[in-house]
Amino acid sequence: MKLSLEEFRAWENKCITLVGMSGVGKSYLSAKLRNHDWFHYSGDYRIGTRYLDEHIVDMIKQQAIKVPFLRELLRNDWIYIKNNIRINDLGPVLSFVGKLGNPEKGGVELGDFIERQAIYRQAEIDAMYDIPHFIDKARKIYGYANFVNDVGGSLCELDDERVMDILVDNTLILYIKVTNARQEQVLIERAVSDPKPLYYRPEFLQEHLRIYFDETGIEYAAQIDPDEFARWIFPRLFHSRLPRYDAIAELGYTVTSEEVEQVQDDRDFTRLLERAIERQGEG
Repeated sequence: MKLSLEEFRAWENKCITLVGMSGVGKSYLSAKLRNHDWFHYSGDYRIGTRYLDEHIVDMIKQQAIKVPFLRELLRNDWIYIKNNIRINDLGPVLSFVGKLGNPEKGGVELGDFIERQAIYRQAEIDAMYDIPHFIDKARKIYGYANFVNDVGGSLCELDDERVMDILVDNTLILYIKVTNARQEQVLIERAVSDPKPLYYRPEFLQEHLRIYFDETGIEYAAQIDPDEFARWIFPRLFHSRLPRYDAIAELGYTVTSEEVEQVQDDRDFTRLLERAIERQGEG
């Protein structure tokens, strides 16, 4: 939604969606706001607890059943396995997505990887469809005045018009932008030093697999070192997402990651939003 400064100040129950690359400060802001009457809706937490929970548990069972001792316990229902995801630790979701490459090096075979990517994409879409329900739930059940939606870095890859319609109709979109090459390099270096599982649009993945095979001489995905491929592809993924986020920014307002670093509480956050609205009005 778009608001004038006066409309924003009169908005009694604020609902904000934070968008941007992983590492720009979305979770930092959300953590600050949780202590100030803001309901924190984490898209990735909802994905892990609701839409991927059974997939995650089944993935673990597939590994556990290979151990004879655990196989007997599981088949007789003498033990159970639980997905213990936490809002500040999304490890089970990352484990499910996995990294493409040699299974002997902890990678995921190409066919399985593509299937998991599709499952994850649908889970992220479903989590965004839940936004109106949770806005209502946050207020009526938990009594929070305001709502912040902390979305994953792959939001721009979903290509689902209904998701954007839901976000625009129910929330004010705040894009946290990386504004200079130094910051971009810091985010890239951080991801490259500790490569994590990521979602890739199918067309992007296929195109860059071909490039990677040409550059390395590798013939099959099963020959890929999972971490090396993740390091190679991340800078390309990062730059491919920038224009997609610029398009989303047109639906809302933009602040910089430097501005986000200065926010310490909900008053700072409100001033940040007001400055963003004022800037766009001046533009």
